[in-house]
Amino acid sequence: MNEQQTTPPCIIVVFGARGDLTKRLVMPALYNLRRSGALGEQFAIVGMDHGDISERSWRTMMGQSMTQLLSSRDAEFQTDEFDTDTWEWLRERMHYLRGDFTDLGAYQTLGGALEKLHKRYGTQGNVLFYLATAARFFEPVLLNLGEAGLVKQRENQGWRRVIVEKPFGHDLPSAIALNATVAKVLHEDQVFRIDHFLGKETVQNILAFRFANGLFEPVWNRDRIDHVQITAAETIGVEGRGRFYDPTGCLRDMVPNHLFQLLAMIAMEPPAAFTTEAMHRRRAEVIEAVRPIKPEDVVRGQYASGAVNRSAVPGYREEDTVPDDSETETYVAMKLQVDTWRWAGVPFYLRTGKRLRERTTEIAIRFKPAPLAPFRSTEVGGYGPDWLVLHIQPDEGISLQFDVKRPGAQVALAPVRMDFRYRDWFPKEYTVGYERLLQDCMNGEAGLFQDAAMVEGAWRIVQPILDAWKQPASDFPNYAAGSAGPSAADALLAMNGGHAWRALTPGRKPPPRRAPEARSSATTPVKKATGKTAKKVAKVPAKKIASAPVKRTSAASAGPSQDAAASPGSAAKKAVRKRAAGKVAKTAGKAAEGKRAAKKSTSKGAVRTPRR
Repeated sequence: MNEQQTTPPCIIVVFGARGDLTKRLVMPALYNLRRSGALGEQFAIVGMDHGDISERSWRTMMGQSMTQLLSSRDAEFQTDEFDTDTWEWLRERMHYLRGDFTDLGAYQTLGGALEKLHKRYGTQGNVLFYLATAARFFEPVLLNLGEAGLVKQRENQGWRRVIVEKPFGHDLPSAIALNATVAKVLHEDQVFRIDHFLGKETVQNILAFRFANGLFEPVWNRDRIDHVQITAAETIGVEGRGRFYDPTGCLRDMVPNHLFQLLAMIAMEPPAAFTTEAMHRRRAEVIEAVRPIKPEDVVRGQYASGAVNRSAVPGYREEDTVPDDSETETYVAMKLQVDTWRWAGVPFYLRTGKRLRERTTEIAIRFKPAPLAPFRSTEVGGYGPDWLVLHIQPDEGISLQFDVKRPGAQVALAPVRMDFRYRDWFPKEYTVGYERLLQDCMNGEAGLFQDAAMVEGAWRIVQPILDAWKQPASDFPNYAAGSAGPSAADALLAMNGGHAWRALTPGRKPPPRRAPEARSSATTPVKKATGKTAKKVAKVPAKKIASAPVKRTSAASAGPSQDAAASPGSAAKKAVRKRAAGKVAKTAGKAAEGKRAAKKSTSKGAVRTPRR
């Protein structure tokens, strides 16, 4: 696809117009598309939700949400400055309809509104429907779209396409049933099962990196690769979305879609051509080749209270809209085997979780050591393994770590690293990962989306784990907020060839003088809650409690559409958090005073390093 191509005339209809996904990702993506010049003039947005608010109020809500996101370091929406001209252009094309997702009459009203807007904006009958709702509304929305005749494509009357968000189903039977509903209403080329990880530049670059360079593909196999680690770590919690997250959990939310898509891109065979059909087939082959998982090869966790980014945060069970006795996992780690000729015997380790030490997503490939040490008294790999790391977020790029000889008469090895960063070589592009995907949908290109076979194959892999986890966990919560996860995740790798997780770091810091294998997850003790009155912030190292004022971090607090009610105990939970935050603030106050004084005394001598 031509990156500079302007999108065709189109109306986007967003179901769940007031929800978290619309605020946090969909609207910022449309803003970025317009600012880059990719969004054409013949364009409009229709938001549909159950909320009885005015069109003007909805526009204001979206604008305020976007400006709030810019003040959060954890938000994916970032920009050098908020361009008011771009926003005003978008704002004037935003229209709101109140409607119940289960009411056929609402869709008939929507059909009438679309006819008027096509004439007003010259959109030629083209409509892209976006299901940004809670998953339980997918089926009624699809059926009502079909019943109202809104997705029927007629010759010379424009195209109709539908984006369905993840999770696509909540287990294997529901995924099969949802695919059957899709097939009843739509042709397969009309449906786009979206995964925004595939919209990220580094993920798209995986195939170019592998297949456009003769250097790497010859060693991309079991003969040279020891194991692969795929990490998607978040510092945020549920952000007020407990009513959506609690029945879903980390496994359903992240593994069958995000992590398995990264796995497929890394492990797939080269396609004969970069067509939609060839890409789908190659990625599906990887998912089909994953060996059935044993329960002992999977670890689950739930975060307790702790400190993230120097701020006290509550445990999962203390979050608003989360039940006090919730058994929902917020962390998952697993070991997978891909039974193909290329990957036989190579373990793939996947981990993802909330309220972890750093926000980072990466794919790390560890190579096998050299077979012979040619230097006397010098061990092979004595200073650490060779790693190829694909950094997906927040600092997109690629790193290669390997050993060299230290300068001097003695033969001693030292680890060094070569780094490629997108920001050093290409103009900065602000993206939330949805821009390319929305553009592809409007252009009818489905290569970066999942088909029905891929979705069902992913659920077949995780279904035995879902069945095993019907029994409640006995040790929840089992990791502190601000740590690297439960200690059982470290044990999972240790008992599989003595492997260890890479340390969670936000970017590429200078490598250590003697690169360690990895850092242990269990560095932060967890103080288990014994009741509402005894829930306190877990102990954390003194360096974690620094001079910044204590505050709750938040990217966007609104929950999914039609799920806004708070739980009955939310007032008590807020009181517990306030007392906990006060203790952390008191501890940090004196440190802050001294730190500011020291900073002031040394600031005059600071030297600013120019950018290359």
